[in-house]
Amino acid sequence: MRSRLISRIFGLCFFLAFLLPQTSPATPSAEPRIFQDASAAPQSTKPVAIDPRAEFIAGQAALQSGDLAAAEAAFRHVLAANPRAGGAYANLGVIAMRRKQWDHAIKLLQKASQLEPKVSGIRLNLGLVYYRQGEYAVAIPWFSDVLRAQPDSEQARYLLGLCNLFIEHYADAVTALQPLWPQKSDDFTYLYVLDIAAHNAGQSDLDQKALARLVEVGGDTPQFHLLLGKAELSHQENDKAIVDLERAAAGNPDLPFLHLNLGVAYMRSGDSQRAEAEFRREIALDPDLPDTYELLGEFFVRDNNEPEAEKYFREALTRSSKMPGSLFGLAKIYLHQGNYQQALASVDSAEKLVPDNQSYHFVRGQILQRLGRHSEAQAEFTTSQKLLNAGINKEREKYGEPVPNPELKQPPQ
Repeated sequence: MRSRLISRIFGLCFFLAFLLPQTSPATPSAEPRIFQDASAAPQSTKPVAIDPRAEFIAGQAALQSGDLAAAEAAFRHVLAANPRAGGAYANLGVIAMRRKQWDHAIKLLQKASQLEPKVSGIRLNLGLVYYRQGEYAVAIPWFSDVLRAQPDSEQARYLLGLCNLFIEHYADAVTALQPLWPQKSDDFTYLYVLDIAAHNAGQSDLDQKALARLVEVGGDTPQFHLLLGKAELSHQENDKAIVDLERAAAGNPDLPFLHLNLGVAYMRSGDSQRAEAEFRREIALDPDLPDTYELLGEFFVRDNNEPEAEKYFREALTRSSKMPGSLFGLAKIYLHQGNYQQALASVDSAEKLVPDNQSYHFVRGQILQRLGRHSEAQAEFTTSQKLLNAGINKEREKYGEPVPNPELKQPPQ
């Protein structure tokens, strides 16, 4: 399901705040929102030919109506009159976000944050820009900062939990997500996320509580059976997952991400032919989804077909450069081929996205050893062993790669 954009007035903030889309229309908390307040329009101390307050108000109205060109012109007029108008920079950052001009948005929002350091919504948007780019580790400090200023911010807390989930800091994800239970225990997407975090963090009581509640509130919709099947995949209950995913397919065969997960289920069950067919069906429905290409790359790695695996990992990275699994897959292929510099560049990129992955550090050590950089290699092996001893990536070591969650990462439309 694709998310919708809703606008509303709120407080003294000059920012566009996005909430993550969910897989069911029954979760209104998933809808993105706009928070703006014309009463905080900046005042000019310089004699100018235009009224900056009127321009600011006009810019907000244009932004709310979706006329980005008019909004940008108005806020530029405000800055011409008052270069220290933080609200104008913040709204220009919003415009850049809507245009998906992420680097430009960061510059504008950083300037706004310098001028308006007490407006936590600007810092929230900075986190959202990094989140949208797949820079989850970079986004975490921004959402944490928002929570320090606004401990009751449901949005910042949920996003913080998801960022930790995506970089496999499962205990931290639970810490962020669990306090949302009173507000969100009827939201089966939240319950699915909490269940996965608790399961991978080894918190079995919370894991079972979240899964039981998920079954209780889910109903009999295709979206529910999709999420239940994904939860069962994460619990390694592959036969149960196939039953629920096939029920979802019977209700809605074009449900986004359904065939991706069926492909995972069939691949785990050893049915390679059906697994490949499901991945290709997902590509036919959504040719721009990088996760499916990554899964096909992993499929061909298992099939000992490195040329096809490399092809699909590259296809994934063409659609998103922030795919650690594809980067790591290429690193292992290049290591096997003896292309050590390429292997090192790939594993370095993967490690930046998921900093505490034991396998990434171990393979990086192998690459450095081949390059003759023995002291650095030993440091990587030591880090890998420390992560292993600490139980980091315990579930990955036991079961392999986690179930992908592209539906939780999708940007608002």
